[in-house]
Amino acid sequence: MSQEYKVHLKTFEGPLDLLLHLIEKNKINIYDIPIAILTEQYLTYLKQFRSFNIEIASEFLIMAATLLQIKSRILLPEKSNTVENDELNEDPRQELVERLLEYRQFKEISSVLDEMATTQGHIFYRASILPPIQHLPPQELDIQLLWTAFQNVLEGQLSQKTIQKVSRDKFSVQDKMLFILSLLQKKISKSILFTDAFTQLDSKSEMVTAFLALLELIKLKRITIKQNYSFSPIYIFLRNDEENVL
Repeated sequence: MSQEYKVHLKTFEGPLDLLLHLIEKNKINIYDIPIAILTEQYLTYLKQFRSFNIEIASEFLIMAATLLQIKSRILLPEKSNTVENDELNEDPRQELVERLLEYRQFKEISSVLDEMATTQGHIFYRASILPPIQHLPPQELDIQLLWTAFQNVLEGQLSQKTIQKVSRDKFSVQDKMLFILSLLQKKISKSILFTDAFTQLDSKSEMVTAFLALLELIKLKRITIKQNYSFSPIYIFLRNDEENVL
């Protein structure tokens, strides 16, 4: 018979587990437990075992005694509501309800963790085949690198154009600052290639003025210059405070 007890006991991890089973089986409101009915069903369950392991069953017997104590307290007549009798007038089931709620919460969390562990056990991650990154990609470029990039643009632009006449410049650094900001604001990404700031310019002096405007915008923190990695294209980005008036 002891073997039969062990088989039944495996269904429940302890007395609280058995109580939750009875509550859910009979659709009992855990906040308003009919203690007499629950106690009767709990004791009926224990009577099914004639021989059992004392170490494990002692927990079930203690809970049985607790249920009987709660039942007896409920049957006692109510006393006057005085400060001395406040504790006696409290719902005798309150402590049991709190223990059951806490146990149910831990049980639900344990179930979720078990499911996650099972799911994770079927997932295998492929090791990365990418080489380790030795350095971070450059963000804000050094002014010397920016000057070198401008010289390359200058040589490329002027080699494709023939200057036919020389006239007094009618543009200023302020004008070119507005011109660059206008190009950026027209883009959804609020960014342009570094070379795009000079493609519409016709003379060397105008391009130099645009470059000075670019430096001034960087100084005023209106734009930022970025490069994803060495020797990659340089981009001009509009900062978040682009709506400030120059």
